[in-house]
Amino acid sequence: MMDIDMFFAANLIGSAAFALSGYLVGVRKNLDVMGLFIVAMLTANGGGALRDILVNRTPSVLYDQWAFGLVVAVVAFAFFAKLHKRTGVENHAILVITDAIGLVAFSVTGALIGLSAELPLFGVMVLSFITATGGGIIRDILVNETPALLSSDFYGTISLMIAISIFALDAFGLNNNYAISAVFAVFLALRLIAFKRGWRLPQI
Repeated sequence: MMDIDMFFAANLIGSAAFALSGYLVGVRKNLDVMGLFIVAMLTANGGGALRDILVNRTPSVLYDQWAFGLVVAVVAFAFFAKLHKRTGVENHAILVITDAIGLVAFSVTGALIGLSAELPLFGVMVLSFITATGGGIIRDILVNETPALLSSDFYGTISLMIAISIFALDAFGLNNNYAISAVFAVFLALRLIAFKRGWRLPQI
């Protein structure tokens, strides 16, 4: 069963992975130290902030000390470890796994908040999608790139499938820790398999 501590840890792992991806993009774009921190911070927390605004809540990043401290720690670690000088670090197994954990954890969080706000299926899907991918979209827009989500592999689709699954579980009265843990495990595995096999949606 996925208890609160485990879910909190999964969100932290995902936030760290997203912050690192923002840092790496910022270095590639020759941003200064402030720019690197801003891009890392928005990548890790931008999706959650957008979600909270949509449901009329104060963004948790404004009062969550973990959010600020985690990004500072990730940026400092990445700098001193010189990760930006290592080729192919974005595809390293550890980063791929932690990114997948973040994607699934954030998607679940967004879907659950959508349910608590009594939104219909579409609303739950939107909140799940934005929570998981909003930070990456903001990051890419800030550095003047087409959001990778629009042309990358089987990524945002996972978020939408998670939202539909959790909404269905709630509709049938099965929205409990055991069911959510199963959803988490299934879609984490699916994301990793999709990355390994290079699955992507068809292009026209």
